[in-house]
Amino acid sequence: PPIMVLAKDLSHLLSDEANTRTPSPLKTCIKYFNDPNVIFLGGGLPMSKYFPWFDITGTSPLPPFANGVGAPSSEQDLINLKIPRDNFDVLEDEEFGTISLDKALQYGFSQGHPQLTSFFKEHNKIIHKMDKYEDHDVIATIGNTWNLESTLRCLCNKGDYVLVEEFAFSSTLTAVKAQGIKTCPIPMDADGIIPEKLDDLLANWDEDKLGKIKLLIIVATGSNPKGLSLPVERRQKIYDLACKYDFIIAEDEPYYFLQTGQYFKPEERPALTNEKVDHDEFVGGLVKSFLSLDSEGRVLRFDSLSKIMGPNTRIGWITGQKNLLTHLFRFHEVSIQSPSGFSQAIVAKTLNSWGQAGYLDWLIGIGKEYKIKRDFCIDSLYKHIPKRLLDSKTVVINPPIAGMFFTIDIKSENHPEFESKFQSNGKLVEQHIYETVIKQGVLMVPGSWFEAADCTIADRGGVEEPKKEIFFRGTYAAVDLEKLDQGIQRFAKVLDSEFS
Repeated sequence: PPIMVLAKDLSHLLSDEANTRTPSPLKTCIKYFNDPNVIFLGGGLPMSKYFPWFDITGTSPLPPFANGVGAPSSEQDLINLKIPRDNFDVLEDEEFGTISLDKALQYGFSQGHPQLTSFFKEHNKIIHKMDKYEDHDVIATIGNTWNLESTLRCLCNKGDYVLVEEFAFSSTLTAVKAQGIKTCPIPMDADGIIPEKLDDLLANWDEDKLGKIKLLIIVATGSNPKGLSLPVERRQKIYDLACKYDFIIAEDEPYYFLQTGQYFKPEERPALTNEKVDHDEFVGGLVKSFLSLDSEGRVLRFDSLSKIMGPNTRIGWITGQKNLLTHLFRFHEVSIQSPSGFSQAIVAKTLNSWGQAGYLDWLIGIGKEYKIKRDFCIDSLYKHIPKRLLDSKTVVINPPIAGMFFTIDIKSENHPEFESKFQSNGKLVEQHIYETVIKQGVLMVPGSWFEAADCTIADRGGVEEPKKEIFFRGTYAAVDLEKLDQGIQRFAKVLDSEFS
């Protein structure tokens, strides 16, 4: 086995707020609550007999989900779950997988209940190996939106710059802006952000004038909005740049397990089978994460159950070096405290009943469902968008290789009224198409909503050049296949009319 080392001390990258924050004194004594030798008069913890639930029961499909993860309960093997109120009612052989309600609904466990976090740690070892440095850990959170919010608070001061993708998730840009932080977008191509452009930008960065860049925020797999995935060679180059220029990578990965692979047209497409997928083969086929490359403790990886078990489970987790996680943990103690006890109890019981192998079966099944939807969606786009628009490159379809989004590039300058009605402004064409599409009864999101403002240009007294290239983002996640086809047909009809 490789010799394990400790993570690099990156405390010089912490924000003023993180450096000022101390542990909450009341939280430091809660460990005595469960000590039978201590009469606990220290905190306002209600007795569990006043919790108005005696137990929670539920039914879950049982691995390996042979008929597909989306099959109705009548076509699934089932497992009955029961979570008692009192810890002494938990059977001995279920102690490590069951969070009784007297624990789940009580204060404490701001890091997350061990029945949950231990599962995530074991999962991390299977997927990311976790063999590059020793002092890594996991904290449970309420999802990736919060993971970013808390990370920004702990690493950035008002006026700092963060590195972002040229087109980034709009909520990320909103969260950054709200904290008075500025964006520095990295140019992208069909494989995601371009390492050479990032290197050039950082080599010429005026730290005295613009301050130190401490953070890159990236959705490396199935990026939102573009649906792009960074090849492992680029990930390694970007990680090496993080070491060279001393910044942290926030690896935001809600779509990591929705890796659908290359799109093939129907006549070239390998047939899908119901054969059980080998777990080692599945894990080996996943693109390497930044976390798996991390030897210095520079990666904070954000994971979430939102896209694979349910958005309002509000359960996610951050993996990274213990020193950085300590500062995030201190912030959690005086903000969210922890994810909902109900959610933790139900999810921990489900995952531990499935086991790691069963969870892999679930992830394989979810990925398969999204591959079917991705293929159908792209087939539908080629079927409905007029061939003349595709042949002239007026419209370009971009099949994603991961995630739940697809994009359509449009050459706005090919619109017959580009110079007259739209004053040679691509964004005016985009807004017009957006409004026209809604009138046709379908929603596609304009690409400009995801465009990161290059704040360095403004700070240097310049003005950003308006882009002629426009695109629209759609999703194949939210509706069934029939509605998806209908929506794409309506969108194509607008393109046909506008570019006639």
